[in-house]
Amino acid sequence: MQRWRGYEAAPGGWGRSVVTIGVFDGVHQGHQATIGHAVARARELGVKSVVVTFDPHPAEVVRPGSHPAVLTEPARKAELIEALGVDVLCVVPFTVEFSRLPAEAFVHDILVEHLHAALVVVGDNFRFGHRAAGDVALLTRLGRTFGFGVEGAPLVAEAGTVFSSTYIRSCVDAGDVRAAAAALGRPHRVEGVVVRGDQRGRELGYPTANLLTHRYAAVPADGVYAARLVRRGGEPLAAAVSIGTNPTFSGRERRVEAYALDFSGDLYGERLALDFVAHLREQRTYDAIEPLVAQIAEDVERTRRAVS
Repeated sequence: MQRWRGYEAAPGGWGRSVVTIGVFDGVHQGHQATIGHAVARARELGVKSVVVTFDPHPAEVVRPGSHPAVLTEPARKAELIEALGVDVLCVVPFTVEFSRLPAEAFVHDILVEHLHAALVVVGDNFRFGHRAAGDVALLTRLGRTFGFGVEGAPLVAEAGTVFSSTYIRSCVDAGDVRAAAAALGRPHRVEGVVVRGDQRGRELGYPTANLLTHRYAAVPADGVYAARLVRRGGEPLAAAVSIGTNPTFSGRERRVEAYALDFSGDLYGERLALDFVAHLREQRTYDAIEPLVAQIAEDVERTRRAVS
């Protein structure tokens, strides 16, 4: 998959293409259906498929301070999109100036002049241009003017719930990682670099990897979870994950700490990923060390069963 920074990176002599556009945070089942449809149509037409996405998240530019929790970091999102068979990922820098581009200019400059769209595939709720003034109906009219087709991809739903990034964020925020996984089509992932913590886990016999996550990462609600710990180039490990402030020790800083089962080694400085499988329990405060250690032992066994 080719990766372009900005639509201006389209090379000279670029032929026609099938384009789909969106933030695609999470690359959830709805996104997969839309992108998959674009890839299939591109192959039918014998042209390249192009996914246009944006960085940073448009909400942060249009309404500073409103950046939503991020389900997939840029590198992870690119990997997931590439796995769908896309030919080109075009990441458009979303600036204040770009946000003011009228809908008509958006279509002309990006889809017509640079990407030479033969067909544009978008979700039924697609909006574009300044103040999100453009919709699928306007895109279709402009397509007739400029000579490209438009196909809407229906929203993906289950039991009346439409799969969307907003819905998945709400699941993660509530700690319902199973519901998030159902909508994503895979477990929700949180990534980070292992940094030194208080080393209390080691003192208790359960050394943990303390993850420093991205400031906007969609971290699940406080609690204890079963997860898979993914190391670069290594086999996934079952991991019991604690998220919260360590109330037994009067902690104040919210942390993500993972105990990798059946593992002995040094993870400091490594970049790891946690794929959340199940919520095990809420955070609790213990009056003594012994009941805390007994609870951790139970968490570990429940993790082993959940991840196996």
